[in-house]
Order: sequence, then structure tokens, then C-alpha cells
Amino acid sequence: METSALFQRLCLVEIRRLLMVIGVAIIVIILFQCFALPYGKGWSVSSADEDSVVMLIGNPILSNSSKSSIRVFHIMTNGSDSSDLGEEAGDEDEIENTDADYELSSNKIEQNDVLLKLGEMLGKSTDNTSSQEKSIETGSKHLKQVGKTEILEATTSSTFGGIQSNVGTVPSVLLGISKKNGENRDRDSITSDSFFHTKVISLDHMETQTKNAELLQTISVTSNNNSTRDSISTLKRWEQSTSISQMNSLLLHSLVYSHSMKPRRLSVRDRELLSAKLEIENAPRVDNPPGLYASAFRNISMFKRSYELMERMLKVYVYKEGEKPIFHQSKMRGIYASEGWFMKLIEGNKKFVVRDPRKAHLFYLPFSPHMLRMALFDHNSLNQKELAEFLKNYVDLVAKKYSFWNRTGGTDHFLVGCHDWASQMTRHHMRNCIRVLCNSNVAKGFKIGKDTTLPVTYIRSVENPLKELGGKSPSERPILAFFAGNMHGYLRPILLEYWENKEPDMKILGPMSRDIAGKRRYREYMKRSKYCICARGYEVHTPRVVESIFYECVPVIISDNYVPPLFEVLNWEAFSVFIQEKDIPNLRNILLSIPQEKYVAMQLGVKKVQQHFLWHKKPVKYDLFHMILHSVWHSRVFQMESK
Repeated sequence: METSALFQRLCLVEIRRLLMVIGVAIIVIILFQCFALPYGKGWSVSSADEDSVVMLIGNPILSNSSKSSIRVFHIMTNGSDSSDLGEEAGDEDEIENTDADYELSSNKIEQNDVLLKLGEMLGKSTDNTSSQEKSIETGSKHLKQVGKTEILEATTSSTFGGIQSNVGTVPSVLLGISKKNGENRDRDSITSDSFFHTKVISLDHMETQTKNAELLQTISVTSNNNSTRDSISTLKRWEQSTSISQMNSLLLHSLVYSHSMKPRRLSVRDRELLSAKLEIENAPRVDNPPGLYASAFRNISMFKRSYELMERMLKVYVYKEGEKPIFHQSKMRGIYASEGWFMKLIEGNKKFVVRDPRKAHLFYLPFSPHMLRMALFDHNSLNQKELAEFLKNYVDLVAKKYSFWNRTGGTDHFLVGCHDWASQMTRHHMRNCIRVLCNSNVAKGFKIGKDTTLPVTYIRSVENPLKELGGKSPSERPILAFFAGNMHGYLRPILLEYWENKEPDMKILGPMSRDIAGKRRYREYMKRSKYCICARGYEVHTPRVVESIFYECVPVIISDNYVPPLFEVLNWEAFSVFIQEKDIPNLRNILLSIPQEKYVAMQLGVKKVQQHFLWHKKPVKYDLFHMILHSVWHSRVFQMESK
């Protein structure tokens, strides 16, 4: 009897302890959801079936209606490899086959993950199911070019517990996130005060685990006007986008405050660079030097002096180590042609290149990220980590054989890469190098003032890279704005959702035919348009920036966080227009608000800077080869600090 009573007392004690533990756990969860997660959103994930996932986002504390669900439907790929551009198959179309690698999924290659987001704009907030289905069908037409897609369907209530955000301004369009090997692919931050029923179209699969553990949150915002696009969908991100004016400030800061690793003792070359820096900073004033358009430069006097000193002083050593095809070889056609043209021209140059590394101010690492990705793919190396490890081994090799890398920690070394992965592959082991990258995303490790942007030049003819150069005069350009291309990334579907077939002077199109007639039509549109829309694809860069300049059309760059080429010396706002992604609904009004005289001045600026974006089989003064080399020279000179 006593044993039974003792047992009952022990059970009661254990039950009390269990209840206490459960209570503490519940309190911790509630506190965590209130304070740890932004905007009070809780989340949970459950499996609906083997091919889909349901994610619940909401704050259970605030309101029962404050919840949303996201269902991901997986549609298998057709198995075709569209990864590496049309030019891999000999395609010379006027519109790039891709702005980034679109890699195979499943058992062949780790996907270059992309989340393609299309904000379905409903006429008014409504619960009418047929209306919503019609809206989805309208948005889906932009995704017909995609081999593998997924649909991300988000349903939210009309109110969200009265939650208000204080992070920033309410955007006007859908922004979002795409992932690559677990890394998020853009850095746009958005907020909202009210939420409405909406749906989102997306491309590619959602990773269940991410390196950065960033919060994915579906929001809808409501505008105050009577537009038919009152409700739009967006994905919340942590980082705010960086405007062109903020990039200007970052550049100025980098010129004033150098963070380069200082060698223990200054060499003869170091002292030469310091002397050059002093001369550039005290350059004699020039107003209109021959061969240059002063209005397009930040400081024409400093640029002219810097360029002259580069021509007179600069010596580059090209490492001989490394075997083809990854080293000392690259493609000179297609979307990644810039890295190939630079490599070929620098290795064949006798003016700047020296055989004795002791005479060099800079050291070139002669590898092609594009060829690296292709070569190791053939050997079943499927991710960027393995490629980065391959490059680390190369750095270890030259560091062991030569003393130059260890003397400066690599700050006097540079690399040139146009492949999207180049930024990530070189982010760690080569972080001190001067990185010349097409994928110049300031929110993903690109350092303004140290790194420099490589222009994306889509070369279709190696023998004649200047074919079809030029365009119409300002008075012969009746089209206000033009865009045509594949629906890569999240931004382009939004651009078409707002502007396709909306205004007769806005030629905003999807993919154009790749036959001879289609190519000719594309060129004519560019040559006859006042403004050419350069909307980002999977990554921030696009060949349309240089393409616009090639055809003398004023570039309209819509790519938050993109640092334009030759940013160190060119005043881009003198010959181009920068529009934030959130301002796509106001695109036409912004362009129409530009006075005619200003447009004419910008178009003249485009014609004048065109020479700086052209490849020549034999380099000429101020051409793209020399301008890229000058950007590297400029970066190294202004990293130098006297003891």
C-alpha cells in the first residue's frame, strides 16, 4: 500500500515537471516568434505529399487570419541541356541565350539555382477564384521558354494582424531572391504595411537548407492609386539595394581609405606606384583632351594622367603555370567572350608584359572561369566549392614557387572572369586580388575600389567584332524604349507584365526569333530606339549594356546593386539612365520626363564612349583592352599607401 502511494506521488511529481518543461518550451517558442523573427512571423513546414511542400508563414499570436500558405509544385525538366549559351552550339543570335548558366538538375549537375518571380497583378483585391486563375494563366505565358519550372503559390489574408514595418519604403514591384548553391542571388530589401491575396510564379527548386539561413517571406503591398495593378507580390530580403549615388560614395571612400595589405618593406615597384599615385592626384588640368569626351569622365585630368603613366610605366607578369584548357585558353565568342579576348591580348602583348617577374607591378592569373566550369564538369566536379578548391591549389602552387604572392597577400595579383560563378569561386582564397568580374554585385562581395567590372561583350564574329556597329541619329529614333529577351530571372517577367503591348512607343518583348530576319529586326529595334532597357537576368549583369552602346542607344539600367563597367573613371549618369527595380511601373513616365536636350546630350555621350567598349584584334589607344588594364592599374595605384 505504501509502495503504491509512493509510486502515485512520484508520478505526480514527474507529471508536474513534464508540464513545467512543456510550459517553458511554449513560452520560449512564443518569445522567439515575437522577437527573433522579423515582423513577428512564425513559420512551420509540413509535407503535403512526396512532390510538394506546404510552408505556413504567419504570427499565431496576433490573429487567426494572419497566416499564409505556400505550396511548391515540382515540374520535372525535359532533360535538355541549355546550360552554357547558344554559342556553345554555334548559335550567333542577337539576343543572348542566357545571362547566366542554366545548369542541368538531378544526377548530372548541381543546378545554378534561380528563383524566377512574377508578381501577378490583380485588377482589384478579390477572392474570385476564376479571376485569380485567369491572372495566373496570364503570368504563365512568360515562362514558356523555361525547361524546368516550379510554381510558388502564396495565399494571404487581406489583413495581417495590423502589422506595420519600419524597415524601409513600400516598393512598387515584385523583387525577390534566387539561390545558387545555397547562396542567395540578390540583395533587395522590401517592406509592406498591408497584405492582399496574390500569387507568385517562380523558377527552380527551393533549397531546404541555406548557408545564410535568411528568412523567406511572402508579402503583398497595396498602392494608393487606381491602377489596375494595385496588388503586387514580393519576397522580403534582409539587405537594401544600393543606388548609383551610394556606389559613388563607396568609390570615393575607397579612394580616400585604402585597405591593401602593406608589405614589410617597399620594393622599387611599390615606390614607382606611389610616385604615380602622387602624380595622378596632382594632375594638371585639361578640359578637352584630344580623343576623349570630358563630360563622360569623373575627372578627365586625372584619367588622362593616369592613362599616360600606365602606358609609360606598367609592367605585368603572366604566370606560365597551368595547363590548357583551363589556363591560357578561353573562348572569344559568345556571352563570356570578354575573359577570352583579354587573355589572348594580354598574353600576346609585348608592351606591358615582362618575362622577369621582379620587374612587374601586377601579376596576372591566366585562368578562365568559364573553361574551368566546363572542364571540371566533364570530370564530374559539380559544385563551386570544388572549383574554388582547384583554384586554391593553383594559388598554393605559385605562392610556393614565387615569393610575390606571399609578399603582398595577393593584392598585386589580378584575375579576369565573366562566368557567373567567377565571383563565388574567387571570393575566399583570392579575396585580396583585384578581381575583374562581369558579375559585379556589390551586395555579394564585389568591392568597389578594389574589384572592377568587366563589360559583358557578346561577340558573334571573332574576325569582325565591330560588325553592324552604330545606329540612327536622335531624330530618327521613333521608339521610346526597347527590350527583347528570354525571361531569365525574376525581373524581366515583371517588366513584360507592366509594359508588353501597353504603349505603341514601348517595344517591350519576350524572346525574338533566332533566324536571320529575327536578328535583323532586333538590331533595327536597337538602332531606332531612344532608350534600350538593360534589365538584369539571373544575375545583375547583362550584355545589353554594351550592346546599347554598340548601337548608340541610351542604356536604361534596371539592376539593383550592379556596378557598371569602368566605374572608377566614367560618369555613367552622363550617358545612361539608372532606374531602381521597384520603379518599373513608372518606367515610361521617367523616360518621358527627360528633356529632349538632355536625351540628345546623353546619346552623344554614348557615341563618344563607344570606343572604350570595343575589342580590336590589334589593340588601339583607349579601346576596351586598354581600359580594362587601366582599371586594374588604377585599382592597384590607389591601394598603395606610403609607410
